[in-house]
Amino acid sequence: MRGERSAERNRSAEARRAEIADVLRELADWCGRLGSPLYAGILARAADDCRDGGPTWAVLDGHEENARLSALALRLAGAVHRLVLTGEAPALARHYPSAGGTPGDAAEVWRAFRAVLEAERERLRASVVAPVQTNEVGRSACLLGGFLAVARASGLPLRLLEVGSSAGLNLRFDRYRYESPGFAFGDPDSPVRFERIYEGRPPRAFAGRLDVAERAGCDARPLAADTEEGRLALRSFLWPDQAERRARLDAALEVAARVPAPVERADACEWLARRLAPAAGAATVVFHSIVLQYLGRAGAARLAELVREAGARAEPTSPLAWLRLEPVLVPGEGLVFRVLLTSFPGGEERTLAACSPHGPPVSWLAEDA
Repeated sequence: MRGERSAERNRSAEARRAEIADVLRELADWCGRLGSPLYAGILARAADDCRDGGPTWAVLDGHEENARLSALALRLAGAVHRLVLTGEAPALARHYPSAGGTPGDAAEVWRAFRAVLEAERERLRASVVAPVQTNEVGRSACLLGGFLAVARASGLPLRLLEVGSSAGLNLRFDRYRYESPGFAFGDPDSPVRFERIYEGRPPRAFAGRLDVAERAGCDARPLAADTEEGRLALRSFLWPDQAERRARLDAALEVAARVPAPVERADACEWLARRLAPAAGAATVVFHSIVLQYLGRAGAARLAELVREAGARAEPTSPLAWLRLEPVLVPGEGLVFRVLLTSFPGGEERTLAACSPHGPPVSWLAEDA
């Protein structure tokens, strides 16, 4: 009997290691597709190391619940990156462009990464508890067409309510510059610049300008863009070999310093329930990007219910829009990222665009009424 129980425990541990290894390997694949060969190589080896019960498993053991939906692999990568950025992992920093290094041989990079896991196991076990806070500014370029569509249809200033705001950088989307052949929007002097954002035709017949009446957001653990701790956390979740994303974040932090956008620490659904009263003379836009997975199935369903309940109360003088960039499972294509817009009164839902989870290029899909 004792031997049977021991074998069962061993099988259970093996199954848990395999589950986490699959999550790590899945992110490695995404990193390869999204232009981070550094992380693709590290995480593929971390998956093998986890499966074999190495230091990767020693860090992640016990954190495997909802590992995929809670982005455990990104949490591990961010926790290690933080040590690199603070100068506490100098051997690994030599391979991280975000710290002035060059990637070099993949096997050598993995040895340095693995050594950090071994040396900092307990610190990393504590750090991976923190949720992912990728306040990806590139998503503003994906959502822009939706904001312009609401502004044109309503003729009203926008009241922005963002769920899962992190540091609220996408609440300042209108203070960035966007350009593509035949399309331009935003402050031409903005330090945040997007060029050739549309793959194919840009959205046409939309408002060339818009006004923002209010910016507000919520997050379970918001980051303060005006503190060193907040900026460090934001930078740690960016992929270290993607210089364009890092430069865009730094530029957005400049804008945040002069454009207020309060982000409240609050549960998403509780916050929305308090904020969704109709606002006469403004178009309320509830928006989010890559957030629903962190709310869980019940939380996501409740958010949708709140929006639709508020939509039933919307009037032409106080319209409501639900704009979101989220992953969608499409038969034959797998997991893709789409920008969706639901407009009230009426509840019409449209697929506006396809994009990557980090932003451009954006393929505009909607008919421009």
